[in-house]
Amino acid sequence: MPKVSEIMESMEYGPAPEDASAVRDWLRERGRFGHFIAGRFTRPGETFASRDPSTGEDLAQVTQGTARDVMKAVRAARRAQRGWGAMPGHDRARFLYAIARTIQKRERFLAVLETLDNGKPIRESRDIDVPLVVRHFYHHAGWAELAETEFPGHGPLGVCGQIIPWNFPLLMLAWKVAPALAAGNTVVLKPAEYTPLTALAFAEICAHVGLPAGVVNIVTGDGQTGAALVSAPVDKIAFTGSTEVGRGIARAVAGSGKRLTLELGGKSPFVVMEDADLDAAVEGVVEGVWFNQGEVCCAGSRILVAESVAARFEALLRARMDKLRLGAPLDKSTDVGAIIDPVQKDRILRILDRATAAGAELVGGAPGKGCFIAPGYLRNIAPANPGMIEEIFGPIATLSTFRTPDEAADLANNTRYGLAASVWSESAAVATDMAARIKAGVVWVNCANLFDAAAPFGGMRDSGYGREGGREGMLDYLAAPVAALRDPVPADIAPAEASEESAGIDRTVKLYIGGAQKRPDGGASYAAQDALIPLGNRKDIRNAVEAAGSVLAKWQGLGGHGRAQVLYFLAENLAQRRGEFAGFASPAEVDATIRRCFFYAGFADKYDGATVSAKPGHLCHVQPEPHGVMGLVAPTAAPLAGFMALVLPAIAMGNAVVAIPSQDRPMAALTLAQVLACSDVPGGVVNIVTGPRDALAAALAAHDGVSAIWHAGGNGPGQGEGLAEVQRAAAETLIPVWTPEPRDWTDAQAQGREFLRAASRSKSIWLPYGALPAGAGSAAY
Repeated sequence: MPKVSEIMESMEYGPAPEDASAVRDWLRERGRFGHFIAGRFTRPGETFASRDPSTGEDLAQVTQGTARDVMKAVRAARRAQRGWGAMPGHDRARFLYAIARTIQKRERFLAVLETLDNGKPIRESRDIDVPLVVRHFYHHAGWAELAETEFPGHGPLGVCGQIIPWNFPLLMLAWKVAPALAAGNTVVLKPAEYTPLTALAFAEICAHVGLPAGVVNIVTGDGQTGAALVSAPVDKIAFTGSTEVGRGIARAVAGSGKRLTLELGGKSPFVVMEDADLDAAVEGVVEGVWFNQGEVCCAGSRILVAESVAARFEALLRARMDKLRLGAPLDKSTDVGAIIDPVQKDRILRILDRATAAGAELVGGAPGKGCFIAPGYLRNIAPANPGMIEEIFGPIATLSTFRTPDEAADLANNTRYGLAASVWSESAAVATDMAARIKAGVVWVNCANLFDAAAPFGGMRDSGYGREGGREGMLDYLAAPVAALRDPVPADIAPAEASEESAGIDRTVKLYIGGAQKRPDGGASYAAQDALIPLGNRKDIRNAVEAAGSVLAKWQGLGGHGRAQVLYFLAENLAQRRGEFAGFASPAEVDATIRRCFFYAGFADKYDGATVSAKPGHLCHVQPEPHGVMGLVAPTAAPLAGFMALVLPAIAMGNAVVAIPSQDRPMAALTLAQVLACSDVPGGVVNIVTGPRDALAAALAAHDGVSAIWHAGGNGPGQGEGLAEVQRAAAETLIPVWTPEPRDWTDAQAQGREFLRAASRSKSIWLPYGALPAGAGSAAY
């Protein structure tokens, strides 16, 4: 044994293992695990092993779920939902509180079980994951209590299918189960096949607190079990995992009417400006890149450093990296634990081989015995290198430089992902400017990997859509009741020849693209409303999307006040020219549209962000941002009011739109184009393409310049495959498709915050604010 004086010289850590005997006793007592369905564990079926990644030891045998098991769980959830959804919010809050308190009482047990099953260091399970699990159930107990007053008129969706990953098994369960239950839904949850054990321990907690049978159901298994859940008759699917699987789920639910939220992969930038506190930024890399072995979807794995400070930063980074301890996850001194499985380790090493073969230099990152890889980074790496593009999902970063803030923003956004970013600068102006320019759902300023139940988390582009946490997360589990109507099915369309007989001067109507009237690319027309209507095609959609994209900066640069003035002027001109709509739209539609211009002009500078109550020492500001270019598919009925019910909230929030009006009654929208042209609406903000609704909508959804789709044509009997085709096309580019139910488009239910929320996406911006009081809590609290 070394002497104390020798230890003081070397400063070596001694072994400090966490006692796992209680967890191992629990595993031995339970033996083989069945599913948790209708409040009890089922008899085990065909099983597979859940292993300790650090040793390869079998921890438990867990049942492989079948489609039949999933259906049993869904039926149990459906039976339970009626009573759970009707239960007063206060009673649901009591159950969520009981779950939170019971988890607190078993914190150490759950932390050890999580580390055994996942391979992450016990310090992270104990000090970060489990306290955040508790925080989520407490937070959502509050939402359950306040739901009737904070979300008036909203109700639960029904049964939610939830599929969670292996990197944060219990925390991801809490992120999904807590809001679903608070909103009155019941759940069927499938944990990752690598890490099912804390979910099964959570099932025991649900039984212990007396949660009504069927409210929470847990079915274990592999990807086939998840696929069975996706295809089951549930009302929503919530998925966290890889982009590839998320895209497949989006295809699978197309046309089903199921709500969908996806939290997918990332390749987040970690931007170090030349005035940054470099020592703090290096610690940020430890927290933002090597935390949880780098198995974090929002890891700041692309380190971008100002060229003027790059040499010093890299020297500090390398010195800090060399001191990180790689080792047994249950040792309290371990910094980096085990990779989840040999399959994942091999995947990481293959990416590194390709990256170095393409010219990158690997610093550190040596593979160890078993499922261990030392922390490292790739330097001298080109933007097209596989290591720069692909999500490594391991303890390996990339390091590259930039010279100007513009170049930093361009490099940060040079990815198909958009989940998170971290910006380091001692200048508030520089940091917040960069935070605004980076396309991501979460931005941390002078910090990294901060999470809280009150702060919405989620991404854009290939990182998915929807939010988890806070008010935004609750709304993704709620529905606003609508007096739904059935939208008429469009008539068959066919090209038509112009008539030679005309009484008076013939009126020629054209598409409206980029602020000008344009002939359709194909030069064809079809007959509708006693007129020849331009027959738009895919090229017209392409031109309209380009026009919309080109005006975004100008339109958003006006700000809410400037856009409000344009909408007021539009209302004024509509009122002056209301007679031009005679025969194309009813007076009630014109009146409703004028009122709606005023309504959204009022909201243009009042749909605000909010600073949420998250961690002490930080502000988290949740800012609504426009999607960008939106594709709008108007209903067949109410050709003016229905069309403008979609256009007005979208442009009020700063989007530019490509709108497909009523296929059968397009003249109101084409007449409106003339009003738009004289109302100071910049060319390209509203583009109108007429023609076959389903074909044009599918072309819009497939265009990679479109960031969101609204389809108000309905999904009822006789509507065909139109909406499903749009959703399948949108799955390829992973853009959200909102489907507002057909309704009375002149009524107040056709406007409001629901539309404004769908016209924007939230961005959570974390900023240091003040100092933590002496003795304030751990990394979690």
